[in-house]
Amino acid sequence: MKKVHITTLGCSKNLVDSEVLSGQLEAHDFVITESPEESDLIIVNTCGFIQSAKEESLQAIFEAIKLKDDDPAKKVFITGCLSERYKAEIEKEIPEADAIFGTEAYKEILETLGKKHAAVDNLYRMRRVTTPRHFAYLKISEGCNHSCAFCAIPGIRGKLRSRSIESLVSEAEKLAENGAKELILISQDTSSYGKDIYGKQKIVDLLKALAEIENIEWIRVLYWYPSNFPFEVIDLMKNNVKILPYIDMPIQHVSDKMLKNMRRAERKAVIYDTFSRIRKKIPNVTLRTTLIVGHPGETDGDFNELVNFIKDFKFDRMGSFTYSDEENTIAFDLPDKVDSDTAQKRQDTLMAIQRKISEQKNKTLIGTTQRVLLDEFDISTHTYIGRTFRDAPEIDNEILITVTKDVPYKPGDFVDVEIIDNGEYELIGRFIR
Repeated sequence: MKKVHITTLGCSKNLVDSEVLSGQLEAHDFVITESPEESDLIIVNTCGFIQSAKEESLQAIFEAIKLKDDDPAKKVFITGCLSERYKAEIEKEIPEADAIFGTEAYKEILETLGKKHAAVDNLYRMRRVTTPRHFAYLKISEGCNHSCAFCAIPGIRGKLRSRSIESLVSEAEKLAENGAKELILISQDTSSYGKDIYGKQKIVDLLKALAEIENIEWIRVLYWYPSNFPFEVIDLMKNNVKILPYIDMPIQHVSDKMLKNMRRAERKAVIYDTFSRIRKKIPNVTLRTTLIVGHPGETDGDFNELVNFIKDFKFDRMGSFTYSDEENTIAFDLPDKVDSDTAQKRQDTLMAIQRKISEQKNKTLIGTTQRVLLDEFDISTHTYIGRTFRDAPEIDNEILITVTKDVPYKPGDFVDVEIIDNGEYELIGRFIR
């Protein structure tokens, strides 16, 4: 049987694409291997969102080509966002690649290999999940109808295309059967889920349906869009323990001038009101956001306004990017570009502020008991690594529990942990017996 290695770059949405493709390949008797050296075919699933991601993807492609040079029988396929966006350029510059595809190219890849793909609904049910068994991503829609000035995603992934509630519940049931206890819902714009196929927002109905699935204990939602945020979700979070009080809502900026430059639909007053209403209804809610600094037109005044907002509002979790000048975006042609050194200094300033906020918030948890989902065990340090409801995997804080003797716990277990110390982005705990 032929061996296939898939290198996945970029976000969790890309990871799901690779998992779906892996499932299809396995169904056709291909063997998925972790070793590119031992594979007959290397598939590089690229990211093309910003410059650093493009560079990482190109590096992965060149590494695969090098392995092909050493073993001419090996084949290299390129798929994903970078090849969707720059297919002609890649064909010209990297002729060593055996085939180049766009995003979600399951059918085309399988046909190139002389195989057929499954029906669309079954594509996701047949996923080969690569995250730890106890959590899995659930991609509820593809594409985006917004036209933010800085973003190339609509040009790569297209307009909003929601999956039906029935197909998502079916997939989630399969994930639960395979051991998933936490579902993490992802999309480009979660707030708009369902508008294209149902004519209105359907995220609340989807969450209610998912909450009925046996063995699913946590449901986490990422990537809310602020201007059409459905506040019924907050009532659902208050009344259903499975729907975690965790709001991930990228706002990008708060200066009205910058929000207009970025072609964002909302303004500072709406952003502040939205987050304030959420905190008022659920005082222990975790609020996460993402920001962009260095966007064309951003002045010291705009940045200082953002700094003051972050200091005042104190987000529980925050990430940031420096602006990436991307072709075929509206911002690419805007004047008043900010130099990279200035943008980097602004990002450093923001993250220094957030580190202090995070440390202060962590300190308030010392002495409390937290319900923790264990993700892994580091045998070299005898340390369990886990998360509370406040934390999504990979991007948020962790809880570290070091043990001196055997305990009856394993990754995937929910346990009670007393918090005894903290750092900027981690908590130190001990098991409560």
